[in-house]
Amino acid sequence: MQNIDLFRFTTRSIVAHRMRSSLTALGIGIGVTAVVLLTSIGEGVNRYVVEQFTQFGTTTLGIQPGKANTLGVSPGVINSVRPLSLADSEAIERAPYVLHSVPVVSGNASVEARSRERTVNVFAVGPRFDLAFKFTVHLGTFLPPDDLERARPLAVLGAKVYSELYGSSNPLGDLIRVGGQRYRVVGVMEPKGQMLGFDLDDTVYIPTARGLELFDRDGLFEIDVLYAEDAPVDEVVAGITRILAARHGAEDFTIVTQQQMLEVLGSIINVLTVGVGALGGISLLVGGVGIFTIMTIAVRERTAEIGLLRAIGATRTRIAQLFLGEAILLSGFGGIVGLLVGVGLIGLVAVAVPAMPAQLSPLYIGLAELIALLIGLGAGVLPARHAAQLEPLDALRTE
Repeated sequence: MQNIDLFRFTTRSIVAHRMRSSLTALGIGIGVTAVVLLTSIGEGVNRYVVEQFTQFGTTTLGIQPGKANTLGVSPGVINSVRPLSLADSEAIERAPYVLHSVPVVSGNASVEARSRERTVNVFAVGPRFDLAFKFTVHLGTFLPPDDLERARPLAVLGAKVYSELYGSSNPLGDLIRVGGQRYRVVGVMEPKGQMLGFDLDDTVYIPTARGLELFDRDGLFEIDVLYAEDAPVDEVVAGITRILAARHGAEDFTIVTQQQMLEVLGSIINVLTVGVGALGGISLLVGGVGIFTIMTIAVRERTAEIGLLRAIGATRTRIAQLFLGEAILLSGFGGIVGLLVGVGLIGLVAVAVPAMPAQLSPLYIGLAELIALLIGLGAGVLPARHAAQLEPLDALRTE
């Protein structure tokens, strides 16, 4: 039996039982569709997180009070041996490759302006915050470079706060109250959107010293650092560590680079992506069981045909290849259909729900199709082996 004959036998058998073949391939198709959908959402979330963290640049790091042994929010944020201070932030600017050092305190407070009041996010930051994080001022200016310890009570409004409190009128020079304290508006920021669900436009910016007083804090929440693009990260970290350790007398702080944050988040999302992909793979296994069942039935139905093929010279290997080929074609066809449906659904989701992060991953798509073929191959092994072991005379006697 030549290869072309083998292919014809296989395809004719599938076509002869269209309904049965379609339902068998459907199980594999559903599995591939599930894998494509779930892994695409996981990949989309991964890219979304990376984009959110890199929209402010890729050369930033954060310094948090307290020594942490693992990445994440330091327990020293609540209570550390020595809090980070405004003087620490100024000293860090003398470290090699450091361009800007931004002291940060944050919280929520009420804002009152022109008989209107709303609760907003308040960021108490240094005067170079807009440069460090690539924020653009729409009206006026950002916080002026006052002495950090004796900064004037000035405020900059986020785009949403401005529109809610002032509409389209000019707020520059107006007096507002933030947490009951009076501030003069000196600027309005360009819309920035959201980052991981946090609305950057529903924000008021005030000087750090004023924020320490407003929120009754002894130290900074963190210090954000922008360093030169061509700078070795290890040397930047080492320089900052030397300066702060000398000032504090010990290394009672934690430095987290942007790369470290992305690696931790990426590893978590990758595990979740593999996990949800495995859930979709369960459908593939169910489809494999369906192929095994159908191929077992096919061997019993075609016992006489197998005997005839063996009688006219077909080898055991060819008989096995005949049924293995049928199983692989069924799984391959189901996989392709499932892949097309999955890609179509992802495209539909992108149009219907633009906010849903979904990104096709060639790696997972290829793995889904490969696993579908392997499952088809594995499901067809036992039936093919059983068919190949049939004796010609015994098979021909079967009605």
